[in-house]
Amino acid sequence: MNDWEAVASYALSLPDTEPSTSYGQPAIKTRGKMFVSAGHVDGSFHVRSPHEEKAVLIATNPDIFWQTPHYETWPGLLVRYGASDTTRVACVIARAWWDQASTRQRKAYGDRP
Repeated sequence: MNDWEAVASYALSLPDTEPSTSYGQPAIKTRGKMFVSAGHVDGSFHVRSPHEEKAVLIATNPDIFWQTPHYETWPGLLVRYGASDTTRVACVIARAWWDQASTRQRKAYGDRP
């Protein structure tokens, strides 16, 4: 996922998603809830992530997952474009979608990625 277009394309492949905006930046939402956005930091995009998972992602792969002081208290983190582990990045995006999905959507999709 080398740029926002690639990230958005993947996110929009998840069920019941739509392009939108969040804080003036392009974003993808499900049920009106943002789960991934272009963010405000060049070279990275923002994805929602529970604090516990965010800490693990940053600790285990800080070259891909990171945050600025702005995101420390927010349930989300930054992901660098062009990350080598695209499978892990896709999983994090899918988890973010799943966390915002309805019970019906979750049942249709399956277990949390």
